Parts: sequence; structure tokens; C-alpha cells
Amino acid sequence: MANRTLIQYFEWYVSGHHVLWKKCKAQAARLAEFGITDVWLPPAYKAGFLEDNVGYAAYDLYDLGEFNQKGMIPTKYGTKDEYLEAIQAFHEHGIEVIADIVMNHKLGADAFEEAEAKCVNPSNRMQDQSDLIKISAPTVFDFPGRGGKYSNFKWRYEHFTGVDWDNYSKRSDRIYQFANKKWAEDVSGEMGNYDFLMGADVDVSNEEVKEELLNWGKWYMDFTKIDGFRLDAVKHISASFIKEWVTHMRKTSGKEMLAIGEYWHGDVRELGRYLNQVDYSISLFDVPLHYKLRDMSYAEGHYDMRRLLDDSVLKVYPNHAITFVDNHDSQPGQALESFVNVWMKQVAYALILLHKDGIPCVFYGDLYGIPATRNIPIPRLRTMIRVRHDYAYGTQHDYMDDYHIIGWTREGDDMHPYSGLALLLSNQGQGAKRMYVGKQFAGKVFRDCMRKIREEVVIDLEGFGYFTVQGASAAVWVVEEAYEQLIINED
Repeated sequence: MANRTLIQYFEWYVSGHHVLWKKCKAQAARLAEFGITDVWLPPAYKAGFLEDNVGYAAYDLYDLGEFNQKGMIPTKYGTKDEYLEAIQAFHEHGIEVIADIVMNHKLGADAFEEAEAKCVNPSNRMQDQSDLIKISAPTVFDFPGRGGKYSNFKWRYEHFTGVDWDNYSKRSDRIYQFANKKWAEDVSGEMGNYDFLMGADVDVSNEEVKEELLNWGKWYMDFTKIDGFRLDAVKHISASFIKEWVTHMRKTSGKEMLAIGEYWHGDVRELGRYLNQVDYSISLFDVPLHYKLRDMSYAEGHYDMRRLLDDSVLKVYPNHAITFVDNHDSQPGQALESFVNVWMKQVAYALILLHKDGIPCVFYGDLYGIPATRNIPIPRLRTMIRVRHDYAYGTQHDYMDDYHIIGWTREGDDMHPYSGLALLLSNQGQGAKRMYVGKQFAGKVFRDCMRKIREEVVIDLEGFGYFTVQGASAAVWVVEEAYEQLIINED
């Protein structure tokens, strides 16, 4: 079975001219060709505001670009039919599709309604700042453009726990918690309680809401034929509900669908606590490792590479780690901006793509560039993805023994011709290590497929080679036959 490699096929500023689904269809064969096995697509349903909305301000989860709502029929990315055609194209080329699921909040209400609520402290949602007052809440969601197709459910204030807008006072700097409502207890403890994130906060403890979201999930799976889920903002949603929802989707589909949670927190202990809450039913993005890669990339060599994997999901919970270098939240201009230094991104990607554990996620902006912020594509990224797909197999031997240069080898296996490799990562100067790749390679020639080092390495009778790396870069050494195949199929 081939190693899995996921790509996040969008970035925050990707074109808003309804063309992404068409690009997906056109590029499906190319992505499969260089080793992508799974693709994470952005939220496919109608957003509550302007056309150029990335999709996380969810309005109607049933409108995949089919109905005239919010001033247009398509979403930012295209129409329903184009979305379904893109999924079909991925499937035809053996790529599984991961859908972005946004269940925490709704925005773009169709009307306001009067409700009783109290103001709570935005910095500590467990502290009241007022008695109950009457507000005009944006909580009426009738979806008139859809006319009840797929679902007749109408949302009202009792289906939410709170909002961040009162149409009477026209104030958006407050958080209003509805009368007789409580924040979910099994959420992040940030801000006192981090149930509320934005817009109208969905109350998943309401039985009508829970039933609707379970029904919607099954409809979405059946209607689109998706293969897994990326669950948005899980630290703001009841952990018990997430576990129930994922379990229900797997049971009704009859498949062990990949479920990935976005729990943005840099402490692996907090992520471990959450994994325990959901009974390890999902995987998590390795935010702690992302921050370590960011810190390493700006340290100008003053970073202990031996500790790079410490306290990461990859090391502590390897079977639940989705590793990444950057994504749409960390890219320049976003609230969670923490972009890895472009000069060290090859090192970062070599680490996540060629490690034996975790499922790595490649960022669209690193593969194609980000014109809006003038970020360039990362050189040799396709090569590293292909090496992962074709050659990164077998027992791993770690060489995490130097402040500036670390690496590992993979011995390869019988199922993947010419598999096996040696990896060296440097955060400062050039250097070398004598590393074991296996006696089966005795006399074989290895070459650096990053094409930075011209010298060849011949493996000795004991299975060792003396591998080198240039300063502040990655060297990926593969057997000569694999190197030649990579050159033939170079991006």
C-alpha cells in the first residue's frame, strides 16, 4: 500500500471567480502522477456574505452552489455540478476526497428575531457583564432560495447558544449568551470557555440540532461520495458531539473514513487531552510541530535540531498525527499567521514527507505559490512527494544526534522497487553523517535527488554510507535507479 499524502487544495486568497472546482478536475491526473493520494477541499457550501468568502462563514450546508442565495448561485469555487465532477475526477485517478466540515456556527441570517440574552466578557465567557436584556438576534435561517429541498429544517434562536451581533444596538463588540443556555463544557478552556467563536453559535446539545446535523452529514456523504472529513474548529465544539457525529458517519457509510480535527493549540498535552475526550476517534493537525518548524526556520541556525520532534503529535501520538508546514490559517495576513520561513521550507517538507509516521499535508500555497502575498512555490516539493510515494518505505533508523544536522534512513521493502533512502537536514552549515541503509544496498550507488550535491555515495559491505548535506538545506539520497526514474518524471 502506498504512503498517504494529503494536499490542502486551496489557500485563503485563491481565485474567487468560481474556477477552483474546474481546476481540481483538470489537475486530478497530475496530482496522482506525482504521488498525492488524498485531497482536502475547502468548504463547498454557500457562505453567509460576499462572493469572495473562503467558506468558513457557513450559511446553508445544503447549498453546494445550486440555489440563488446570497446574490449568486455558485459558491466562490463554482457550482454544485462542478464540485461533483471534481470529486469524480479525483476518484477516477485514485485520490480520496476530504471535505471541510463547518458545524460550529452560522452567518448571514435571513432575518432577525427578538430574544433575551446577557452580555458575557469576550475575554472570559464565564463572566456575565449584564443582566438579561432584549436583543435583535441574527438567528432566522429559512433558506428561501432552497425552498425546503433536501431539508425543511428552519433555524431559530433556540437552536443557538449565543451571537455576536444585536441589531437593536448595532453593536458587534459583545458576545450575547441566550437566556437558559449554557456553553458546552467539553470544549477548550481558553477565554474561560471557548464554545463561542463567531456568528450564531450552534447549540449541539439541542436534540433538534443534533438530529439535523447527523442527517445532514449522511446526506452529504451520499450526495457527494466524499471519503473523509476535515472538522473545522473542534476546540469550539462539544467533544462528545464530535465523537458521536464521526461514529455515526462511519457506521452509516460502512467505511473507516479519515476524520481530521483542527484543534489549533501549540501544547501537545492539550491535544492529547482532546484525543482522549473523543476516544481517539479522529486525527489532529500537528500544530505543535508547525510552531517548532516556524521557530527553527527563523532561528538562523540557533536551534537544537535534536529536539525538533519533541512534544509533537508526530512523536507522542504518531497514529493520530496530520503533519503540515503551513495552511490557510498560518499564511501571511491571517489571524494565526505563523508562516515558516521560505528559505527553510524544503527542510520542513522533507521532515514531514519522509518520516515513517503521520500523514503529511502539503499546502496549496507552497505547491503553486501565493500571488496575493508574493510567496513563491517551494522548489523540488513535487520531487519529495514522489519520493514519499515511491521510495519512503522500510525500517527507519534515526540520527537525531547533532545540534545542527539531523536525519534518518529507510531500508526500503520488497513491495516497492528501489525503495529506501537517506535524509539529512541542516539548519546552518554543511556536514555529513555515516548512516546505515541496509546490507542489501552494499555496493549500490546513492544520489541526492534534491540535485544539490553532485557526488555519489557508494554503500559499504556493512550497509553504511557517508552522506552529506549543504548548509541550511535538505539532502534526500536515493538509490541510483530511483534517482534516474525521478529525473525522467521531474516536475
